[in-house]
Amino acid sequence: MGKPLTIGEAATLTGVSAKMIRYYEEIGMLPEAARTASGYRLYNGFLLQQLGFIRQARDLGFSLEEIQSLLRLWRDPCRESREVKAIAEQHLTDISQKIAELTRMQGALAQLAADCGGNSAPNCAILDAMVPEHLLTTPA
Repeated sequence: MGKPLTIGEAATLTGVSAKMIRYYEEIGMLPEAARTASGYRLYNGFLLQQLGFIRQARDLGFSLEEIQSLLRLWRDPCRESREVKAIAEQHLTDISQKIAELTRMQGALAQLAADCGGNSAPNCAILDAMVPEHLLTTPA
């Protein structure tokens, strides 16, 4: 890449907002950018690649901790791909668990919506289901 880019240009090019770029620098995920004499950040090609990496990893749903691990491995030419694969496979397991939970919630809510009359009567199966049965009869 040619001349270094400002934070705004880097944000536009990578799809990572300037606010997030500053945050990634603050938490040490991204090395601090060089600065001009007037204090403006400048991003070189390697920093832009790292920002693109972070953006892609975020789009895949990796956590900040996972992304830091992946970045560390990406920067390490002696890395073992098994470490990268282990992180990806754990993330896949987490995604599968989330999908199962969302599917369960979808089914439960669909049933509640089907049970609700949705008319002018005050009775509503959805609202009735919000309080667990064991709490409906409170001790005196």
